[in-house]
This record gives sequence, structure tokens and C-alpha cells, in this order.
Amino acid sequence: MASPVTRTLRFSPAAIAEAARLIAAGEPVAMPTETVYGLAADATNGEAVALIYAAKGRPSFNPLIVHVADLAAAEGIGVFDETARALAEAHWPGPLTLVVPLREDAGIAPLVTAGLATIALRVPAHPAMQALLAATGKPLAAPSANASGKISATRADHVRASLGGRIALIIDGGPCSQGIESTIVAATGGAPRLLRRGPIEIDAAEETRGIEAPGQLASHYAPSKPLRLDATTAEPDEYLIGFGPVTGTTSLSPSGDPIEAAAQLFDLLHQADAAPEPRIAVAPVAGDGLAAAIRDRLSRAAAPR
Repeated sequence: MASPVTRTLRFSPAAIAEAARLIAAGEPVAMPTETVYGLAADATNGEAVALIYAAKGRPSFNPLIVHVADLAAAEGIGVFDETARALAEAHWPGPLTLVVPLREDAGIAPLVTAGLATIALRVPAHPAMQALLAATGKPLAAPSANASGKISATRADHVRASLGGRIALIIDGGPCSQGIESTIVAATGGAPRLLRRGPIEIDAAEETRGIEAPGQLASHYAPSKPLRLDATTAEPDEYLIGFGPVTGTTSLSPSGDPIEAAAQLFDLLHQADAAPEPRIAVAPVAGDGLAAAIRDRLSRAAAPR
């Protein structure tokens, strides 16, 4: 994939229209929020989400925060109990991310949630991100707009220094008012749990660093069956997930495209886990970038538990 020429446009109706056009075409766009700049893509499009990881060079597939326009939109994607709804009503729009159970019919790409049954949702307060949500009519996955492992971007020039040449467009909305990532609270039943401290102080029952929170990867989704890596053929009791020249029961990407493979990864792992075969095998996934991230996720899924 050729490196794009990265343009920077000041926040305006015309800039939002161009950002919405790119989002509809499946490309990520750097956008200001009140916390940090985010790299936004259509959360219902797995290949668009894979391009976020490709641009960031993210070393593994963490669950991503999904930005929505309002609580009603959030409730169409996640299941809100009384606790979650009270937190949302008190702090949205604003720098609070709520982790709630994912609705089965939400239409969110599995890559967004890293295969988990929960989803991280936020209603941003920044007018530029709200304008883009209105223009696209889509939930937007948007991790911080910086190369993985680098300092989060709070100005458009920070984004350009980190991601210039990797993305097509940066919307410059000025400096972020908060400057640190959102508070993350899990509201999945019982008392809320603080997963990441941030601008909003929440009285949570406990503070944990769990697998539900973006950026806190430990061992995310793993199938219930034994998983064998680098398989070129299937044993009689295995469900083989192919890649490139290795055909299988199904394939991450028959053409060997890592973007397609990343978009399909968690969905195919779930399919394999539900299949009658007692074991799963996965073909070799060679290459750098997204291919390396896929291998990292698979190695974690295959680790003894």
C-alpha cells in the first residue's frame, strides 16, 4: 500500500465533509477530541479498523474506544444497566469511556472489541468529532492518533510528526482542552470498576487493570479449544484457518492480504471455536506490521492457560 500524502485542514464544514468522504471510503482520519487527537474509522468496517492498526503500527490488537453521538446511539450498541446509564447521563458528552456488554446485533466489527463480549463507548464533547459523527452517521473507533508506544497527540502538529505519510487527513481543531486520555469505567453488572484514571473522578468500587480496557492488553480473547500455529495442513480433528497459499476450512485471506486477515481474525476464531472439531489450527502468517500483530494475537490465544 502506497504511503498517502497527509493533508491538514482547519476544522470547518468543508473539512468535515472531506473527512466524512474518507471515512465512507474506509480510510482513517485524525480528529481532535477534548482529551487527545483520535484516529477515527468506521467501527462497522473491519478493514477500515485494520487500517488504524496499520497506521499506528500497533503491536497487538487492543479493544478500541468507539465514539458515538449520544446516549441513544450508545444504547443501540451496548447494554446499559441503571449504573451505566446514570454515569452516562452525569458525564456525557465528556471524557468518560464506559465499558458495557456488547449487543449481539450491534454491527460492530469484531476487530474493534478484540473479540470480547464488551465494548468501550464514549460520547465526545468536541464539536469537530461531533460534527464528523453527524456527517457520517456511523460509530467511529478512534484510538489516540499517534504511532504505537509514542506520546499521545494533543495538537495537529503532534499527529503530523507521528503519523505523517501514514494517513490521508488531519483535522486541526486546535489544542485539546483536557490533554489526557478519558477515564475508563467498566459497568458490566454490580458496582462500577475503574479501569483507567483520567479527567473525570469516578467513585468506583475497585480499581483494576483488566482486559476490558483499551490499552491494557493482557491476554484478551482466546478460544476454548487448543490452538496450533503455523499449520500447513489440518490434522483429522482440527479446524484449519488458512492464509494465503494454505487453504483451510476457511481463510483469513486467500490472497495473503494482512488487512483482510486482521479484519477477519476474531470472527474466524469464534467460528472455529463453535465448530465441531475439538482443536484449531492456523496457517503461518508471514510479514511485518499487521501480519506481526496477527501473529502476536494468535500466540497469546495459543498460550497455555
